[in-house]
Amino acid sequence: MESRLQRFLLRISAVLWILGGTPVSAWAADEPEHDVEPLVVREPERREVRVDNIDTEDFEIGVYGGIMDIEDFGSDTVTGLRAAYHITEDFFIEGTYGQSKLGQTSFEELSGGASLLTDAQRDLTYWNGSIGWNILPGESFIGSRMAFKGSLYLLAGAGSTEFGGDNVFTINAGVGYRLIARDWLALHVTAQDHIWESDLLGESATKHNISLTGSLTVFF
Repeated sequence: MESRLQRFLLRISAVLWILGGTPVSAWAADEPEHDVEPLVVREPERREVRVDNIDTEDFEIGVYGGIMDIEDFGSDTVTGLRAAYHITEDFFIEGTYGQSKLGQTSFEELSGGASLLTDAQRDLTYWNGSIGWNILPGESFIGSRMAFKGSLYLLAGAGSTEFGGDNVFTINAGVGYRLIARDWLALHVTAQDHIWESDLLGESATKHNISLTGSLTVFF
């Protein structure tokens, strides 16, 4: 009797186990599979960049104008021509020719009419040959979309200056900045000291004459 009861309980347990496991298995079978979204790597947006093709010509020529402060004779306009040959990316040679005009000395202004020079003698012309060194090549930015090649450079040279009926040996030294506006066009801003010995006012002395000019040049 006891063995029958045990067999009966075992059968009931087996049926319950089957019945308890079937719904879970069926539910698991009916559960839809979840689609796994693929990993998407977004490419960065690329801006179209236009790079100027700088001309390979090494010659540069143009005109300039500005102000020249002539010691003892005040300031006046200065205009001229400049030409350069670029030996390498770092060095170039340059020749300039310019002209300005001498003003009145303080003695002439205070004397009320006494003139030390004639009008023709007040015309000043000069030429010089210089070597230039591009010390800081780089770019200049205008806004967020425009960039131009440019370079800060040093100049030093020698030449001759004519005024007051005399020619004097002249040393020049200065600094400038060149901006490449187009592949064939450049803009310059240059400050230079023109140094000469003069005895025009009676006593020989070293004169420092500062010029500040802007130039427009082309490559060819």
